[in-house]
Amino acid sequence: MTIRNWIKFFLMCVLIGGIVTGVAGIFIRWNFFQPYLAAGEIGEFFAAFSWMILLGITMSVIAQAGFFAYLTLHQVGVGIFRTLTLWNWVQVLLILFVLFDLIVFRFHPSAQSVQDWLFYGGLMVFLVFASIATAVKKVQLTNKKHILVSSLFFMIVVTSLEWIIALMGRQGNIDTYVALLLFPLVAVNAYQLLALPKYNAKSDEDRKKLEERKKTRKIEGQQKAKA
Repeated sequence: MTIRNWIKFFLMCVLIGGIVTGVAGIFIRWNFFQPYLAAGEIGEFFAAFSWMILLGITMSVIAQAGFFAYLTLHQVGVGIFRTLTLWNWVQVLLILFVLFDLIVFRFHPSAQSVQDWLFYGGLMVFLVFASIATAVKKVQLTNKKHILVSSLFFMIVVTSLEWIIALMGRQGNIDTYVALLLFPLVAVNAYQLLALPKYNAKSDEDRKKLEERKKTRKIEGQQKAKA
């Protein structure tokens, strides 16, 4: 990917992370925003909204770091296990392990009631179904069925690892951030997985155009020298 397209890719991810977190924050933390609107403190409201956007931007950067780390891990995994089929089976086992870890070691310590379990269960269902939808769309876009497992691995395992930042917290309002931070991570990771080929293709086109311009200038320079 060229630097220009990487910058576009980066900024788009930042935009998605900021907008998703800002909008989700208003709904999830309405009890926090509502008093400002009721008191007519518009400045305070927008300050709080800006904080949510900044939080989303931060999560988008974390998501991008996780994505490029996964791209490296995927190549290493294929190299170690020799075949994509074996590597896919390993990824399936890791997906199941991470889901088990989320339930037993992340959700269980914080879930004190049926309502808590419904809350965490709903978040897991959202993560899994959003991951499946993204993976299926990836297969449709590329027409490569073998990338279904690796797409699911990225969306579930890598997103969960990035989500650990919130899941490890234990303060009183941590559930708010557990829910809030999941949405930008899923949105940005889905965008990265689906949009990367487009940016790579655009980078290839830009390189070809650059090479053509160089050849044209070289020919023009030679013609001028002969003249």
